[in-house]
Parts: sequence; structure tokens; C-alpha cells
Amino acid sequence: MRLQGKGRNFFSEEKKQKTFYAVGPAATLPPSSPNPHHKSLFASFSSEKEGSYSLVLLLLACIVAPSANAAQALCAQPPGLPDPAAPLAGMVALPAGRFSMGAAPVREEEGPAHVVHVATFAIDRTDVTNAQYARFVQATGYRTLAERGLDAARFPGLSAADRRPASLVFIGAAAGADLHNPAAWWRIVPGADWRHPEGPGSSIAGRDALPVVHVAYEDAQSYATWLGHALPTEAEWEYAARGGLVAARYIWGDVQKPGARPMANTWQGSFPDADHGDDGYRARPSPVGCFPANGFGLYDMAGNVWQWTSDIYTQPEGAAAASLPQHVIKGGSFLCSDSYCFRYRPAARSDGPNDSGASHIGFRTVLRAR
Repeated sequence: MRLQGKGRNFFSEEKKQKTFYAVGPAATLPPSSPNPHHKSLFASFSSEKEGSYSLVLLLLACIVAPSANAAQALCAQPPGLPDPAAPLAGMVALPAGRFSMGAAPVREEEGPAHVVHVATFAIDRTDVTNAQYARFVQATGYRTLAERGLDAARFPGLSAADRRPASLVFIGAAAGADLHNPAAWWRIVPGADWRHPEGPGSSIAGRDALPVVHVAYEDAQSYATWLGHALPTEAEWEYAARGGLVAARYIWGDVQKPGARPMANTWQGSFPDADHGDDGYRARPSPVGCFPANGFGLYDMAGNVWQWTSDIYTQPEGAAAASLPQHVIKGGSFLCSDSYCFRYRPAARSDGPNDSGASHIGFRTVLRAR
């Protein structure tokens, strides 16, 4: 059993069953290469507002790979704040191309590998941060699902107490926890939301550069719409994550830790009780850009926090259907251990909860050429 797809409604069902509930604090293809006709690529974007997008910035974004020092700078400081008047800021433009999506299944919901074509698009260089989401909220007055609570019309089977403002928070578990019961290491915490990631009393002060979490699908979509962006399709996300590599196991290649260097914020140790923190972050998200960028110059396309996509998730054969549509999430998170989750590989996928955000799910956006 996985948390993915197991939102507040699931845990309330667990309560009804008296099991647990608590409210508390590859195909072989040539590698993709940038389109040599950059001019036409840029023109397709800049035609949106008659040349108002900076071609120079796009050229740099598409061609110049960030250095190690740039990664450290991103790690130390948040990326720029969003502005609907400058929709391409902080994005990387990717050429159209075809790639081998998926892989031989490691988990039942994966594979098989198949060839997919994607059109030209731009994608955020990093996950959306707390500071960026705060700017959106400041500009619009938007309130997230975790802050509003659940709609009784959409969730008639839940009590008023179960529908109150809350979100899912990872709390860990003692050694020997039942790995078939994610309720052992998750809590529905009233008052937990993007501003209060661990619940009441916590805050995002000093966490501007961390990826925003506790955003449900509709919250991520609302941010994207405000910017004139969209959430990526699963194919767009995986194409971007692979960074031009063909059928590689990880977004950086086939060796898990080249030179013994951690390449992503994941879980090292016995899940869910002991993350040794060999990557520098023990059972918590890291600021964006603290690990090497992929071949397209994108950060954190593996680990740290899961990322929403716009695709509807189809349950594997034999699995119970969800009561409401669920969307695919990609990338894995800081909670992904090799022995339990192992979903920080680009081919991996899972289902996001349809009634909640969580402390390990964030997002990034795309802008498509029209």
C-alpha cells in the first residue's frame, strides 16, 4: 500500500474500519538535441505578445548549462518571483522531440517503454518555491484546499470534522512499522497548509527557497493559470526530466551515486523510521537547486518533492477505482527509499491524492508554444 492516492478520504475510511486514524499536531532512440533553428523556436514563444519575450534570455536558457556555482547560488537564494508580465522568467525552453517514455516495470504502474513525441515547450528550472507561491497568494488572495477544507457536496461521506481545513503530514514511525499501513507514518493535521507545513506553530519563515508543499492539484493549477502557464503532461515532464538521456535509469545516468556523490534528496536508511541524511537532508525537503541539474539544466527532477502533472492516473488492473479522478505525480520525494518507494526514477509514476495536498508534493509549470 502506498500513500500516493491515499488522501484524507482514505484515512477517514481507515478510521471507520477502526484500523488507524489520528488527528494531531526501452526503445533505442538517438538522444534529443536542441533544434539548430533556434530562431523559429524563439519566434513561436515571442509571438504571444508581439516580441515582448526576451529572445536573449531564451537563448541563454536554452543553450547555457548552469555551473556548479550556479547550483550553489540557487541553493542559497530563492529563484526570482513570478510575474504574469514576464511569463518566461526562470524557465528553460526545450525543443520538440521524441523519446522513449517509461521503462520495463519496476513497479506495477510503470511501463512498458513506448515512443512519444512532444512539441516545443518551456518548463520551470526549479520547483515552485514558498516565496513564489506567496507572491501568487498576495496578488490574488487565493486560499488553498488545505486552508478552505473539503466541500460537503464533493465529499458527502465525510463528517464535518473530517472536512475541516487540514493536510497530510509525514511524522515518521518506529522501527518495525507495518509497511502495508501508511497511516503509521502519516497524520491528517488540522491547520497544516503551505504556510504551516508541519501544522499550527510551524511556519515558512526562513524557508523561501524550499519547494511549496501542501498544494493540491487544483492549487497548483490555479497558480499556473495566474501566470498564463499550465501543469506539464506526464510526457512533457518525463521528457524534461530525462534531460536528453536515452533510457537511463536515473535522470543523471545509470550509476546511482557517481563518485559516491548523492545526486538527489531521497531517503537513505530504513524507511519510515531512520533517514541517515547522507544527502545532507534528513527526512525533510531541501531548498531548490541544491543537487546537480540534469542535461537540460533543470533542478530537482528526482527526489525532494513529488510534482503534479495534468494527466489522469489510471489504476493498474485489479486495483480499486478512485471515487474522484486522480492525477499523475512524478519525480519521487525526500521520502523515497530504494527499499520501499524507489520512485525517484524518471520512468516511475504514482497517483496523487484527489482531496488533499501533502508535505512531500509540490509542482512546477510549463508554457507551450502556440
